[in-house]
Amino acid sequence: MTDAPTTNKTVEFLNSPAFSALGLPFSEIVRVGNTLYLSGQMGNLPGTLTLAPGGIEAQARQTLLNIKSTLEAHGYSMAHVVKCTVMLADMNDWRAFNAVYTTFFTPPYPARSAFGASGLALGGRLEMEVIAVANMPGCSA
Repeated sequence: MTDAPTTNKTVEFLNSPAFSALGLPFSEIVRVGNTLYLSGQMGNLPGTLTLAPGGIEAQARQTLLNIKSTLEAHGYSMAHVVKCTVMLADMNDWRAFNAVYTTFFTPPYPARSAFGASGLALGGRLEMEVIAVANMPGCSA
């Protein structure tokens, strides 16, 4: 169940109760027409700002679980994702990230960009944002 979306005819700001409880200064998802823009997700444990212990693999898994949960809280799934942007604290983690990433998507994979970034929030190993399409052929919602 989600909070009632804030809307202005063309834009909806979607925030689940769990996300709203964190008190962060951004929206969980902004929907413009059929396009869903998810704010960047990190490997924080649900309902907290504490990163999953265990390094890049654990944070990657938790990041993708957080994205999945965010989408599902609003009636969507990972199958709706069309573009991913991945920011890695260390590009040497690219292969380890890919090993986890490919367990959350099936071919054909979404388009993706990945780049090295210094000073990610919470001292995280990665941050990931996605763009999804609400009316994706073959997907419900």
